[in-house]
Amino acid sequence: MAFDKDNIIEQIKDASITDLNDLVKAIEDEFGVSAAAPVAAAGAAGGDGAAKDSFDVELTSGGSAKIKAIKAVREITGAGLKEAKDMVDGAPTVIKEGASEEEANKLKEQLEAAGATVTLK
Repeated sequence: MAFDKDNIIEQIKDASITDLNDLVKAIEDEFGVSAAAPVAAAGAAGGDGAAKDSFDVELTSGGSAKIKAIKAVREITGAGLKEAKDMVDGAPTVIKEGASEEEANKLKEQLEAAGATVTLK
């Protein structure tokens, strides 16, 4: 069986966002990889064991009140309604990268007040 990348690209173009999200998760599980941006790893590798000065705010769950979480994500990121909904539905998702400790804690409080579950990395 020949590898037909053009056919795969056409199928991806026609897929819905949820199908693509499922595809990414399946690829992550199958190959043991992560689709997360490697920016955080590069920042951590340069550290010398000192206290962390930048954090990634990761939305781990939208919670039961997803509408409130979507509104909070829109306010934080400036994303449109569809993009914010995709972030909440696709959790875990990094909402903000490279935030200071103070900013990260503020964003965490804001998202948790909306009913979301948040992790600082």
